[in-house]
Amino acid sequence: MKHILVTGACGQLGNEMQRQALANAEYRWFFTDVVDVDGLETISSLDITNQFAVESFVQKNEIDVVVNCAAYTAVDRAESEPDKALLLNATAPGFLAAAIERRGGQLIQISTDYVFDGTAHTPYTEDQPTCPTSVYGHTKLAGEQAVLTANPTAMIIRTAWLFSRFGNNFVKTMLRLGREKDSLGVIFDQIGTPTYARDLAAVIMAAVNQGIIPGIYHFSNEGVISWYDFTKAIHRLAGINTCHVRPLHTTEYPTPASRPHYSVLDKTKIKQTYGIDIPYWEDSLKDCVQELQ
Repeated sequence: MKHILVTGACGQLGNEMQRQALANAEYRWFFTDVVDVDGLETISSLDITNQFAVESFVQKNEIDVVVNCAAYTAVDRAESEPDKALLLNATAPGFLAAAIERRGGQLIQISTDYVFDGTAHTPYTEDQPTCPTSVYGHTKLAGEQAVLTANPTAMIIRTAWLFSRFGNNFVKTMLRLGREKDSLGVIFDQIGTPTYARDLAAVIMAAVNQGIIPGIYHFSNEGVISWYDFTKAIHRLAGINTCHVRPLHTTEYPTPASRPHYSVLDKTKIKQTYGIDIPYWEDSLKDCVQELQ
């Protein structure tokens, strides 16, 4: 029986991995997070920035696979807290990778489209040069490098625009603002593809079940869209028709961290490797909105 550790279990992807565990009871699952988890008997406390704690947990529980869903994801705040972002996004994954390497196991590390500068005009493949333009992007790229240095058998999955029924995310924010406001401005000149956390969790399980093949992969839902169009779709599917959504240029909504203007990821490699079909973003959004309502 494989023992699987999922870190960041209280986040969007971590919660979806808990759902996957219910359908994959042939494995023994360990879910951890650093937050106060009183009352959540299925979640253990683990500070992945503590190398001794990580090593001890992995060895004591005979972990075979680590799925690292933990990350410092406050993109703008990272600009003023680079050391904290680096600790969680790079140092900690390195600890996890080294600990599971000593067990002869493997790690699945979740990374981001922010490792690219967003100046491309065609979908990014895994072998294209990285060039992050934010502290968040730099620390996530450093995490990829730390993981592969410590454990060459690791699998890295870059994703983008994550949404789900859990935690804080763009879909839930737009639903709330759409119901509270008469008018709303949303960026129209940043292009990418949303990712339903449930679909990402499913492809992680496909890798675990079929066998983790080392390397860097890209995953998001299919299709291409702007944040403005994404918002319009969210409101339409939720039946929100009293809020006027107007398009904004990025320059009209300045933020501490720069965002990629184009961050569409090419998913050919992961589709061919694991023989999967990836849902269209709007189909997955519809499922999420229905669940939220």
